[in-house]
Amino acid sequence: MSEEEQNTPAAAGPARRSVLKAGGATAAVAVAAGPAAAGGAGGPTALPRAVADITLRVNGAEHPLSVEARVTLLDALRERLGLTGAKKGCDRGECGACTVLVDGRRVKSCTTLAVMQEGREVTTVEGLARGDELHPVQEAFVRRDAFQCGFCTPGQIVSAVACVQEGHGGSRDEIREWMSGNLCRCGCYPNIVDAVRDAAEAEEARR
Repeated sequence: MSEEEQNTPAAAGPARRSVLKAGGATAAVAVAAGPAAAGGAGGPTALPRAVADITLRVNGAEHPLSVEARVTLLDALRERLGLTGAKKGCDRGECGACTVLVDGRRVKSCTTLAVMQEGREVTTVEGLARGDELHPVQEAFVRRDAFQCGFCTPGQIVSAVACVQEGHGGSRDEIREWMSGNLCRCGCYPNIVDAVRDAAEAEEARR
């Protein structure tokens, strides 16, 4: 290379760094635009909506929400509605701390999507009492001292309500079987079983 060529300003052509920057920016725009940028015979394709508009009926009240399709019922209850009774324990549906009732049936709210519950009746532990009057199962848990740290207690109580309503409180062995999806790390199982049995007997007496 001659001395004249060595002293030629870089402005005579685009710098390699500028070309690379421009190419990277173009690629980023294309990725962000997705299918809509491709067009085609049918014209641009609209991107799917990131959120869904739903109405959750929880504890007798309706709550319109806009949520992403991936939001779990547990996260919607805790983070959007401020109902923190249901707890996030294992986040895999194994411990039962997040148990709620959906149309009267037990559901692990960490493993079900909020958008799937539209049109259904969701009941959390906050919806069991009537004003200052505790639900019979709640009263039984207090009377039997069926909790220590209390973390699993809301899920235990909700599950116990369903257990009694389903008619599975006939014996302590039956209660253990039908409450086995709710774990207590403090080991209060004997007291929990006694509380569920008390509530079941009270329900039988009312019938």
